[in-house]
Amino acid sequence: MGAGSTQKPGALEGLRVLDLGSMMAAPYAATLLGDLGADVIKVEAHRGDDSRYLGPERDGEHTPFLAINRNKRSLLLDLQQDEARPVFERLLATTDVLITNVREPALSRLGLAYEQVKAHRGDVIWAGVTAFGPDGPYAGRPGIDFLAQGYAGMISLNGQPGSEQARVTIPVVDVMTSELVVTGVLAALLVRERTGEGQRVDVSLLDALAHAQSPGLAAWNVAGEVTPRTGNASQYFAPSGIYPTRDDSHVVITCPADKFFANLCRALEVDWHEQSRFASVNDRLANAGELDELVASRTRAFDREELVERLVAADVLTAPIKTIDEVSSDPQLRHNGMLAEVEHAALGPVTVTGVPVKLGATPGSVRLAPPVHGQHTRELLAELGYDADAVEQLLSSRVAGSA
Repeated sequence: MGAGSTQKPGALEGLRVLDLGSMMAAPYAATLLGDLGADVIKVEAHRGDDSRYLGPERDGEHTPFLAINRNKRSLLLDLQQDEARPVFERLLATTDVLITNVREPALSRLGLAYEQVKAHRGDVIWAGVTAFGPDGPYAGRPGIDFLAQGYAGMISLNGQPGSEQARVTIPVVDVMTSELVVTGVLAALLVRERTGEGQRVDVSLLDALAHAQSPGLAAWNVAGEVTPRTGNASQYFAPSGIYPTRDDSHVVITCPADKFFANLCRALEVDWHEQSRFASVNDRLANAGELDELVASRTRAFDREELVERLVAADVLTAPIKTIDEVSSDPQLRHNGMLAEVEHAALGPVTVTGVPVKLGATPGSVRLAPPVHGQHTRELLAELGYDADAVEQLLSSRVAGSA
């Protein structure tokens, strides 16, 4: 059992999920269901998920795959071979949820389309992830997080005013899409519990980001205003931004209400909140440039940790600008169980992210390390009823593969 794991059954224990996706949005949705107790089987061909070959690596295991594929077992099964179909059909018969981001025509060619899967498990919950939607003018196009950011306006809003536009480097669209897939799957499972009927769930990267863009879309559709690019500043209040410290670091400070601005002034031992030019939200916005310079002149008088401690004590909205190595040792994240150690088949102990949703009676857990490619093939084939000789035949013919 990994750190932060539990012997209690997870909320989704007894549920089987097939992960037939690659990269992040679809596979991470399966991971989140696995965190909550589902038995997740990642079905891969001989090459495997593309994320197994990208980014930093150690001993041939690449971190993008390790980052998002905890709580899964790996089955190497070549669905392009006719001999794999009976094996896959046995697996489908045991499956509650199938998640995929394979595009047509490969989707149907591999037997993964909703109606094909439903023929083997009538009450299946089938979740399809696409870039732009399963039909419509953009249907069938390839797409990733970066493209969705372009289509949904995120890139146009990111960056400093007057500077080049920039993408958001964290894969927020993929993550949001994964979470929406989980929401759809759980809703469909609730319906199945009541009616006995499964259904199809569709989520796209474009829709995921569009729903997050609701404030900007409302500003345009209701008030005719195009949201400006404000960089680290706020469109609605000041001061709000990133400010330097004496030790060449930075902090976030933001003051969305008068009380927070007054708290900031008292913490910095200044009287700006008593001056008419900064008396109200609108006054501070009108003089935001001058106010930013004043705040920066005071924050430079403190080291980062000293300043954060002072501001937190004064009930100011603030945060240090941490580097990723500092995040990994953050005491609150550690306390929250968001970093868990598991035993990887090839690498030994590795640290992965933990379960973000905390359930009191049926807590999630990190039970399994991200699997080596084909790590559980023999185990899973045996569970499907294949004896040792049949398993060896499937492996020797390369219908299946094992680590």
